[in-house]
This record gives sequence, C-alpha cells and structure tokens, in this order.
Amino acid sequence: MFEIFKEDLACIKDRDPAATSSMEIILCYPGFKAIRAYRRAHRQYLKGHTLRARMISQRCAYKTGIEIHPGAKIGKRFFIDHGHGVVIGETTEIGDDVTIYQGVTLGGTGKETGKRHPTIGNNVMIGAGAKLLGSFKVGDNTRIAAGSVVLSEVPPNSTAVGSPARVVRTKGQRVTELDQVHIPDPISRELRKLHKKVDRLEKEVEAGNSRKGE
Repeated sequence: MFEIFKEDLACIKDRDPAATSSMEIILCYPGFKAIRAYRRAHRQYLKGHTLRARMISQRCAYKTGIEIHPGAKIGKRFFIDHGHGVVIGETTEIGDDVTIYQGVTLGGTGKETGKRHPTIGNNVMIGAGAKLLGSFKVGDNTRIAAGSVVLSEVPPNSTAVGSPARVVRTKGQRVTELDQVHIPDPISRELRKLHKKVDRLEKEVEAGNSRKGE
C-alpha cells in the first residue's frame, strides 16, 4: 500500500507543473487525499466491512468534494487534478496512468444492474466536466474532451468530443501527451470541409457564367 501511495504522489509531481513539493501535495491536494482515502476504504470493502468502507469514502467526499465508491477498482498512478465534483461509481474500473479533471462523472444510466459503470483503460485522460454514463469500455491511450457526454464504447488510441460524444480516430498512434486543450474538433473539421466545397461550387458557377457570357 505504501508503494502505491508513493507512485500516486510521484505521478502528481510529474503531471502537475503547479506542484512544488511532496508536502504540498500531501497537505493541499484534494485529489491525493481522495485517492488515499479510497485505497483505505477499498481494502475494508474487500474484507466485507462495507459500512466502514462507506464511512471512510463519505467522510472524504464531505472534505474534498470528490466521491469515490469503495467498490470501484482503480489502478496505479491515478491523478485527479483539482477534483471538485468528481463522482466515481461502484462498478467503475480504472487502469493505470489515468488522469481526470474536475467535474468528471463515471456513473450509470439508472437502467442497468450488475456492472453498470464504465471501464477505463490505461493512459487515459478525461477532461473537465466530462460525463461517462453506462457500462462500456474506454480503450487505452484515449482522450475524452472537456464537457463531453460519452454513452458508448470508445476504441483505443482515439479521442471523443462533444455531446453526445463523437470519436475522432488518431490513426492508431499512441497518445503520449495528455492534453485536454489541443484536441481535434470533428465539428470544426466538417465545417472546414463544407466551406471548401462551397468555394469550389461557387468557382464552378462563376466559370460557367463566364463561358455563357462569351
């Protein structure tokens, strides 16, 4: 457990340029406090002490604004940046090296039983305010843009944008830079295509009118 805490601490120092020291992270970062409380609560949950586990998680939610159900399964080097308003449901599964931002919900639709929350792969970034609702998988090396609403599976090495989210493939290349700003926008891309098509048609019309005038 101590080694996992060390890795959680180290990943924050690596990913957050505002972090000046380990002590600052331990004392001041709600995301670190939340994941530390979650790992304690999860151990109690696995032992069958569900009430004790929920008491730990709810006390942490009151202090940090981050609610992680102790039944969720979360891998190594998990980073919640800022964190207020984050909700992670009971049957959520999260891989290694995942980063999420404030306002993210990994929740259910209210219509499912059993496995009803998302499964998040490795090396995934989920932008601020994104909502992932339902039992589906988000593949490795994937980015979810801020404010997106994801309701179905997202393949590996891709980006999901919008509400409802649309998938933008990245040609199978590994996503190495976790950046919630520089994400391709499929809507603006389609608008650019449309503008080019309109320009081409206008030129064809002008050329046709010129030939008629001759």
